Amino acid sequence: WRYRTSGWRYCAAESMSREVRQGKPDDARHSELGRRLVAVQEHIDRVCAEVQRPASGVTLIVVTKTWPEEDIERLVRLGVSDVGENKAQELSAKFDQFATVAPADVALRWHFIGQLQTNKAAIVAQRADVVHCIDRLRLVPALAKGLSGRTRPLDGLVQVSLDPPGTSASHRGGVPADQLDELAAQVQQQQGMTLRGVMGVAPHDGDARPAFARLQEISAHLRETYPHATWISAGMSGDLDAALEFGATHLRVGSAILGQRPLLG
Repeated sequence: WRYRTSGWRYCAAESMSREVRQGKPDDARHSELGRRLVAVQEHIDRVCAEVQRPASGVTLIVVTKTWPEEDIERLVRLGVSDVGENKAQELSAKFDQFATVAPADVALRWHFIGQLQTNKAAIVAQRADVVHCIDRLRLVPALAKGLSGRTRPLDGLVQVSLDPPGTSASHRGGVPADQLDELAAQVQQQQGMTLRGVMGVAPHDGDARPAFARLQEISAHLRETYPHATWISAGMSGDLDAALEFGATHLRVGSAILGQRPLLG
């Protein structure tokens, strides 16, 4: 079940064929998600070809925040192996609920991508496979409190602020680039965690390309000290082309696959 973008279409076709053989019911939402996944994958393949990089080096994370656990089940049946949440309570509830219905051979990888409060960090560390939003020193020991009982390290990315110098904060989170080294060292030294690379969110307005170009440079700087920290988490539904152009290895795509999020009451 753990496929990356280069093999997604084959995984999805095999999964849907297996459903037919096992007599599992389909529904309109399942078909809709399948169509959207194919469209996004084809778009990723096309952009990767244009910028001359292999699509096999890109991990597609489907951002399921605010969507019901039933959609996660549909996505898994379609071959999705990576999902993302941005609130600790929602991650906890969906993780626990999914664990009660998931077949034993299904390995779903959970990514936490939102800004994280220190008092919720242990909850996330107990459930997530990857935390993309490590943006301050005190978050590292807070995550460490939830690491007991894990059978493998928690993968961590340092979130870097991509706001232009001298501008007001966009409240999207991220450590200033000049503080990256100190925070990365803290993650690397924490027992039970593995430093995987960097994450960034482009500013709300304007061209995302300069922001992602800067993130690519920051990633290169980090790899000088930590050659294994090769991941670049960047790009969402609206700016994935720019992210792919500048080396993103992990795309966080929500609305392009799941549609517009339901309004919360």
